[in-house]
Formats: sequence, C-alpha cells, structure tokens
Amino acid sequence: MPVTTDTLLIRSVARSDQPGWRPLWDGYNAFYGREGETALPEAITACTWERFLDPAEPVFALVAELDGAIVGLAHYLFHRSTTRVEPVCYLQDLFTRTDLRGRGVGRRLIEAVYERAGEAGARRVYWQTQVGNVAGRALYDKVARHLGFVVYTHEIA
Repeated sequence: MPVTTDTLLIRSVARSDQPGWRPLWDGYNAFYGREGETALPEAITACTWERFLDPAEPVFALVAELDGAIVGLAHYLFHRSTTRVEPVCYLQDLFTRTDLRGRGVGRRLIEAVYERAGEAGARRVYWQTQVGNVAGRALYDKVARHLGFVVYTHEIA
C-alpha cells in the first residue's frame, strides 16, 4: 500500500536529522558491502554529513519523513558536463527503510531530486546501481531510462 502524500514529507536535511539519517546511511552502505572491516571510515561519514549542511558545497541531502521519523534519504550533487551548458545532477545515494520499500518513498525522493534539479537549471538527472539491485531497478525502470552504459572505476593509491 503506498504511503499517502499527506503523511510523507520530503525535505532538505537539517542538522537535527543526523540521529535519524545515520541508521539509513549505515544501511545504504551495508547494502553495497561497506560494513564491518570494509565500512567507510568515520571521517568520511562525518565529512559527508557536514557537506550537506555547508551552503558552499554542491552536495545536497533530502530526507523522507513519515510520522516524525526519517524513513528515506537521497543525496545528490551538481556538476559541469562537456556535453551540456547547464549543470547536470547526479543522484548519488538513495535508500529507504526496508519495511517501507515498494510503498512510494523512493519514487517520491527521486521526484523531489528531479524538482530540485529543475530549479537549479539542470535538465538531466542520472544515477547508477548494481545490476543485482532488482528491487531498485524495478522502480528506476518506471521513472527513468536505462541507456546501457557500463561503469568503470579505478582507485588512485
């Protein structure tokens, strides 16, 4: 059953949200294998949190709030592109509480990122996910187009 629009609030993160945001952030990282010995260093999490609250940073966070509890997060950033004049929006992180999956929280967060991107002059929002993220991809196929790109990465030592 979808969460009704009048009970789900999508808003920018506030400093006071850190205790509710943190378990979702940890869950997001665990989903992608960053837990235990492979967990992000605490300094990265602290820096990431502070970036959301710094108006000079191009990194932003939204939270989904239901009955006073934070139940989802979306982190996004703007960057330049060699193929566009206007900024491009990268939706870097999206996560909802597991018991609320399939109830519209993720969709509402994505739509809110679309809205913020439009307000910033961006005409494109994009993101990536693992091939095996079946539940996430079922939603993503409804709200965006998969263009078939393969992502490569290389860590600089």
